[in-house]
Amino acid sequence: MPGRGVGTALMATSDEDNRKALDAWNTNARFWDERMGEGNDFFNVLVWPAVERLLQPRPGMRLLDVSCGNGLTSRRLAGLGASVVAVDFSEELITLARKRSHGQKIDYRVIDATDRNALVGLGEATFEGALCNMALMDIAEVQTLMTALATLVQPGGPFVFSVLHPGFNNPSTVQLAELEDCEGTFTTTYAVKVSRYLTSFTRLGAAMHGQPVAHPYFHRSLGTLLGAGFDAGLVLDGFEERAFPPGHPEGTMPLSWSGRFSEIPPVLVARMRRVG
Repeated sequence: MPGRGVGTALMATSDEDNRKALDAWNTNARFWDERMGEGNDFFNVLVWPAVERLLQPRPGMRLLDVSCGNGLTSRRLAGLGASVVAVDFSEELITLARKRSHGQKIDYRVIDATDRNALVGLGEATFEGALCNMALMDIAEVQTLMTALATLVQPGGPFVFSVLHPGFNNPSTVQLAELEDCEGTFTTTYAVKVSRYLTSFTRLGAAMHGQPVAHPYFHRSLGTLLGAGFDAGLVLDGFEERAFPPGHPEGTMPLSWSGRFSEIPPVLVARMRRVG
């Protein structure tokens, strides 16, 4: 989640990309589950606090967790008393999520977020809210999901999503450090070089260093991402850009986000709503 390699650009149809993504996540499932577990620093500091603020889960609230992975957010929501239906296209991840749930009443299902019929089959206006945590950049085509959410979520209900910040943390960005002698004092400035943003593209990368295989990242500009929601009749009413605070302990990897880039957000969390 905190970083990835820059790999070979993919030129393929959405169906082919979706198949590649599914194969990769099934292959990486056990590694991801072991490394992510019940949440790492990236999730606990940057992602979850904003998700909880924007989604405002409460006891008895019926929520849909889209692309739930190993069920980390599903368990957090259930722990707050919400009634959770959690879906992912990876059967391997769903199996691992069920094993980690330890008796929590979470309804896990294998459903592809690009399959409108499967999504709508969950029931019109069934949910009081929905979440897609750090996954829209892993989904080959998001318009189908946005349109389905406009049917699945009750009028006024929130849809919260978190993503790698498309402006500062997309597959074409490069993290930099510059050492400068300022009148006898050496200072290091950390920055991000952005070479590609507006045009959507797909590129292989690694969510975590050492994962068995690279998987496709589907980069979309913020305008394209939000536009898919607007076209589906959703409105934006919550927005946070998240960075590690100054002084946070530095990560173990060179140029990791933690402790070095307090002015540059690697994560974006937004809330959209279905209007009546």
